[in-house]
Amino acid sequence: MTWKKSDIPDLSGRRAIVTGATGGLGFYTALELARHGADVAVTARNEQKAADTVARLEKELPGRTFDVIALDLADLGSVQEAAETTAERYERIDLLVNNAGIMVPPESRTVDGFELQMGTNHIGHFAWNARLWPNLAPDARVVSVSSIAHKQATGLDLRALTPEGSPRKYRRWQTYAESKLANLIFAQELHRRLEAAGSGIASIAAHPGVASTNLQKTGVAMGNPVLGSAFAQVSKPFSQSAAAGALPTLRAATDPAAKSGEYYGPRGLGGTRGAPELSGMTRWARDADLAANLWTASEQATGLSFRV
Repeated sequence: MTWKKSDIPDLSGRRAIVTGATGGLGFYTALELARHGADVAVTARNEQKAADTVARLEKELPGRTFDVIALDLADLGSVQEAAETTAERYERIDLLVNNAGIMVPPESRTVDGFELQMGTNHIGHFAWNARLWPNLAPDARVVSVSSIAHKQATGLDLRALTPEGSPRKYRRWQTYAESKLANLIFAQELHRRLEAAGSGIASIAAHPGVASTNLQKTGVAMGNPVLGSAFAQVSKPFSQSAAAGALPTLRAATDPAAKSGEYYGPRGLGGTRGAPELSGMTRWARDADLAANLWTASEQATGLSFRV
């Protein structure tokens, strides 16, 4: 049976926080959660983009209001401040959507010295989740947005989680793939730990297939402007809108039948587009030993003890 937006249940009384909601997948995720009754807070690095996003959301849903949390995942100090603000503002968080990300930029570093893609996409989110954990409801869901690109990763070099970084030559696409693999491994390891603890919290992952988002367009162009233009044309037959790309995240976040440990993505054209259904993952994503090592390395990178 095809899952659709209309299958989203009533979310009235539930508090959702969506990272990276100023455009693309995050925007449509926040929009549909609010449309179905959730109280939604969005995070953003840029104050003007945040204001513009809230204006767009409130135009789509007259009478609804949205909170904004200033958050830069590439700065662990910002993560701490944002988490403290969030904890003071909300006693209970029912849905935490780890959506924000950066894609194939030139080689660069976070404020804390980590490679920018791994630092933003994984390390920042790990710290964000760890700091907000005491505020999650007993039946909360944590949804981590990975990517079909995780299948391009041939393992995970944990040295990327140190300021010294991996000694390998920086390759934008390989590094992006590994950062999205880390997102999926995190979701799987969180599920294992929750299950072992007998927790009612669920950890579910999703990917958008090939969605036409600002992240994708900007990311490819940053990697190579000529390639970016060509990719936009070539990918049209198997890409989908950002609104459609958000459906796997929305299903993971709201489907009463979705279970902790599952991974959702588009079902058509090799997982690039279509209605959301259970998706496959690589052996690296299922590797429990690698996952445990990633968790330890992430705690060391952030200086946080993440206990569920």
